[in-house]
Amino acid sequence: MLELNKIYLIDCMEGMKEFPDKYFELAIVDPPYGLKRLEKGSGWLESYGDTGKWNHLKPTQEYFDELFRISENQIIWGMNNFNLPPTEYFIIWDKLQFYPNMARAELAWTNIKKPCNMYEKRFGSEPDRIHPTQKPIRLYEWLLSHYAKKGDKILDTHVGSGSSIIAFEKHGFEYCGFEIDKDYYEASMKRILKHRELLKQEVLNYE
Repeated sequence: MLELNKIYLIDCMEGMKEFPDKYFELAIVDPPYGLKRLEKGSGWLESYGDTGKWNHLKPTQEYFDELFRISENQIIWGMNNFNLPPTEYFIIWDKLQFYPNMARAELAWTNIKKPCNMYEKRFGSEPDRIHPTQKPIRLYEWLLSHYAKKGDKILDTHVGSGSSIIAFEKHGFEYCGFEIDKDYYEASMKRILKHRELLKQEVLNYE
């Protein structure tokens, strides 16, 4: 079995096979949506030095089967792009977006039995953006405060920018993360190490 509190440069399908049934209390994942408008050549992706290949890896049913096998509860961003089980529970991120040609919000599927909840926050407050579909650290912190319990082990199958990992470490959760793209893996590790140093300085200043 893989060690916790590490990010692995690995296909998540291979990584998930390393864990027994219901090992993680919670999975918070943001897999590629497979949207045609984000294909290579759009111009937007290239502004990040991106090839667009990450967006063509839309999860198969096997991915969701494995995800549900090794985790008790799930939060899955992009619920409107996947064939997920029916649920009356979901999460909205209102981006407070004022550009008419961009999405006002994103939706997440969850099996956690809480009424529909909404997080309202514009993304632009984070200067270290390294991924086209990067989500704010504060969004993950909000998810943890509303949907995670102390002592939960958390899985992220698509680490991307590392925002989730930064939030997990800041709030003391054990985790395991996977990232298949070497460039994003290296960029997210640099970002995570930077935030570890910042957190260490905050603790020292507090003491």
